[in-house]
Amino acid sequence: MAGREFNCRGCGAPLVYKPGTSMLSCASCGGTQAILKPLDDTVDEIAYLDTLHTMKPDAPLVERVTIHCNSCGANVEFPDNVTSTNCPYCGTPQVATKATVKALSPTAVLPFFIDDAKAHTTYAVWLKSLWWAPSNLIKTARIDDALQGVYMPFYTYDSKAFTLYTGQRGEDYWDTETFSVVVSGRSQMRTRQVRKTRWFFTSGQVSTNFDDVLVIASGSLPTKRLAQLEPWDLANLVPYVDEYLSGFRSETYAVALPDGFKIAQALMQPGIEFSIRNDIGGDQQRISTKDTRYENVTFKHILLPVWVAAYRYNGKVFRILINARTGELTGERPYSWVKITLAIIGAILAIALIVLGARFSGG
Repeated sequence: MAGREFNCRGCGAPLVYKPGTSMLSCASCGGTQAILKPLDDTVDEIAYLDTLHTMKPDAPLVERVTIHCNSCGANVEFPDNVTSTNCPYCGTPQVATKATVKALSPTAVLPFFIDDAKAHTTYAVWLKSLWWAPSNLIKTARIDDALQGVYMPFYTYDSKAFTLYTGQRGEDYWDTETFSVVVSGRSQMRTRQVRKTRWFFTSGQVSTNFDDVLVIASGSLPTKRLAQLEPWDLANLVPYVDEYLSGFRSETYAVALPDGFKIAQALMQPGIEFSIRNDIGGDQQRISTKDTRYENVTFKHILLPVWVAAYRYNGKVFRILINARTGELTGERPYSWVKITLAIIGAILAIALIVLGARFSGG
């Protein structure tokens, strides 16, 4: 969603959120303004089923200013006064268009903590650490003003899962096995201990509690890349207010709420299977069937802060993502196949010299 614009009381210039604080700051006169937090600053869980029932086809529509980037597929919202800009994910120039969409309001936000200067430093350190990178990459891959602060959409789901299961409990035991060996041309009989398993049918029910199962709701960036930014300090979520978005961009969720819960259910499966195996007991477990019922489902629609950069090398776009809370960076990079090839040739020559040296010294 596009945030409202807040103006400085001293000079009227736009205010932007200052990462790591609870303040808005003015780049023009240096003035600051405190963000007024709600009287109740707790982040509430929202009833999942109740929300689905209220999201009717005739629900109010909200007009947003958005771009759809044909180069990388991103859908990003911008403030009302912005009509053209570069895509924050790939740098391609874009023109904003009006779009009317139904959207859930964010429940909470994790404000930016790392500012752009620290993000630039993190990127520069990462760039210098790359092995097998082209020699001119550091000079070519400068991002300078291309670093963009974007709030990415996520869901968290809570649930209590009740699972009926059938399976088998395996209990190991040791058995003596006789086998033959040939010694000095003669066959001899010997024995050895062999572990075997007795299997017993079992069934039961387990309950598993899940809290803040995190689901990526973005449709613009690869989920694998965003997942690499974890963990997030969700304990520091604050109730959503527009001021935290001032000076930053945000993306509308592309994953619908029920689709997000399906993803969450898949993420819950390892925990459910762990509960089942623990309930079965024994030395080994086999799960034949399981039927899960999810109760007391709640969710939060949250915004998490990411610094996004894109640079081009030899005509190809490479993207960089930085967790704006922890500084964790994940990025795409090119490789110098010339360096890799020379390194392989050098390794082969080194091995050959060692082998030749060993032969000459032995002969």
